[in-house]
Amino acid sequence: RPATRPACPWSAPSLVQIPEFPWGLDYELLLHPEGASPTTLPLSFVTYDGGGGTARKVVFAELPISQLPAPGGDPARGAYDLVATDGGIFTFGNTQFYGSKGGQPLNAPVVGMAATPTGGGYWLVAADGGIFTFGNAPFDGSKGGQPLNAPIVGMAATPTGGGYWLVAADGGIFTFGNAPFDGSKGGQPLNAPVVGMAADPTGGYWEVAADGGIFTFGAPFYGSKGGQPLNAPVVGMAATPTGGGYW
Repeated sequence: RPATRPACPWSAPSLVQIPEFPWGLDYELLLHPEGASPTTLPLSFVTYDGGGGTARKVVFAELPISQLPAPGGDPARGAYDLVATDGGIFTFGNTQFYGSKGGQPLNAPVVGMAATPTGGGYWLVAADGGIFTFGNAPFDGSKGGQPLNAPIVGMAATPTGGGYWLVAADGGIFTFGNAPFDGSKGGQPLNAPVVGMAADPTGGYWEVAADGGIFTFGAPFYGSKGGQPLNAPVVGMAATPTGGGYW
């Protein structure tokens, strides 16, 4: 990309390339920005000819510049995790590995994760609402083994780490621990399924649909892509550390 963004100690401030991850798995990027709550971002995939006609998968993640270490900071502080649909965890930078579900039987694929505010643990959530905890992430309940009108597609942790929300494809919200219920799209008509959510650090949360529509519950509305042409469906969202915007 053109060098129009603020200087950053990383060699590629807006693009991270992570090669040779297994085929058939979906990944999410979990950022641990210094001095801010961890943020989950979706990854996109491309393929290319690696030579001799062999196709390989390359994972690219767009990193908002505000989430990266400040100019002059220690790039070693930057860290993130990847979670695969089989529950495998991949750690990068100075983030810690606290365990995973990789190689273990699952009733449903893992569809999201969230980190504790201290970065000392994380939760994984499966499409059936099952919750798996690692490190200092407390178990506050799950929807595993219970009927769902639509599969779970994501989760978000409360700012204190004392609870979490699960969001389903129909916009339904399930709360656990100290996560308050501020409303949902469950049972209401949708132009496209909900694909993710993000928590506002100041209170409330957002849901995002595959057509880019944004639904706010106790959180401010800053705009959406709903009703506008898209080259590809939206697959997730993330909030700024202050709650003053979202991607």
